[in-house]
Amino acid sequence: MKQTSKPMNNVVSALTARTQLGQILRRATKNNERFVVDRRGEPSVVIMSIKDYVDTMAPAPQWLKDIQASSRRRGTNRLTMNQIDAEIAKVRRHPHENIRQSSR
Repeated sequence: MKQTSKPMNNVVSALTARTQLGQILRRATKNNERFVVDRRGEPSVVIMSIKDYVDTMAPAPQWLKDIQASSRRRGTNRLTMNQIDAEIAKVRRHPHENIRQSSR
C-alpha cells in the first residue's frame, strides 16, 4: 500500500491505545496515520511511523529528491546491494575505461 502524502490524525484515549496498540502501530506504518493519545482529556503523546517522523523532522533536501526521482526514472532504485557491489567492483577493476566512456 502506498503512503499518503498527508498524514491522518486520530485522537484515541490511553485505554484504547493500550488495548489496540498492535492495530494502531499497523495503521501508523501502513496508512501513514498519526494517533494523538490523550490522558484524562489532555493530549499526551503522538504515535507515528518512523518514515513520517523523519519526513517531518528532517525532510530531504530538494537535491536529494531530484536524485531519487532520476533514479526511479532510470530504474536504478531497484538495484540490489549485490548488483550495486558488482558495479562498484567493475569500475574499480577498470577505472580508466569508465573515465573514457563517461567523457564521450
